[in-house]
Amino acid sequence: MNDLLPVAPSIDQLARIIGNVAAPAFLLGAVASFISVLTTRMNRVIDRSQVLHGIVDGDSSRAYLKADIPRLKQQASLLNRSLFYSILSAILTGLIIIVAFISAVLRVPQGAGLLFTGALGSFFFADRSCA
Repeated sequence: MNDLLPVAPSIDQLARIIGNVAAPAFLLGAVASFISVLTTRMNRVIDRSQVLHGIVDGDSSRAYLKADIPRLKQQASLLNRSLFYSILSAILTGLIIIVAFISAVLRVPQGAGLLFTGALGSFFFADRSCA
């Protein structure tokens, strides 16, 4: 019976786990804020695009504004790519926290380092994609 793993980790293990997932928790908060900013910017691009598409061809006083549509399409594409990498970063960061708790319960070495590197890399690409 003594060879069986305990069902719950000890207090010391939990304290170590919580300390180890503090950085990923802050990263997850930063990614969530960044996703919120990207979503707001994407909504503004879509709203502006809808206004420009609503300009009739006969309106010569505002027809020049339609020249901005290709730039808005490019900006929407960049924002979409940035959202993809941000969401990937959020998923990897969530997995870090899950892996940390599961590995503590099963008392196996953590494999969260590679996940953390992937999450930070995705967050970096998300930031570079929208620039």
